[in-house]
Amino acid sequence: MSNEPANCSDSVKQHRAASPKKLRAAIMTLSTTRTLENDIGGQGIRDGLLGAGHEIIWYEVLKDDAPSIVSTLSKLAVRDDLDIVIMTGGTGLSPMDVSVESATPLFEKEIPAFAVMFALLSHEEVGMACLLSRATAGVIQGKVVFCLPGSPKACRLAMEKIILPEAGHLVKHARGS
Repeated sequence: MSNEPANCSDSVKQHRAASPKKLRAAIMTLSTTRTLENDIGGQGIRDGLLGAGHEIIWYEVLKDDAPSIVSTLSKLAVRDDLDIVIMTGGTGLSPMDVSVESATPLFEKEIPAFAVMFALLSHEEVGMACLLSRATAGVIQGKVVFCLPGSPKACRLAMEKIILPEAGHLVKHARGS
């Protein structure tokens, strides 16, 4: 799956060609009301990953509180069987939304273009309401971590337009290979 422009450089094409094709993922839904049974956003992320041939190693619904997020991300970061972590929920402006504040201090590298591209693509769908999301991404111990809004539509947008087309390439670089 690629959103590659026609004038994409040979170097970028070579990097993508050498990138892992099958990724091992963790999905973390952050909510005070959702469960695994009614987590539409997380289920959409899972279905997108599986449909693209990736593997789900871990999937849980946690409370949107900083200690749980930091503890869980720290445990996931040291696992050798993971490539990416996709978090959904807790990226809004509410005082209860703490995903970004919890994850970003753990980032060794930020991926600022993810937030920019997500905002641009979101604007096409929701207009200026895109300002309500603080979606972000970064790298923790060689794992690429995405923090997505809890909206199933936002999850689908990020997965289809950004994460699935580019995750392997990001993982390749995050690992320094």
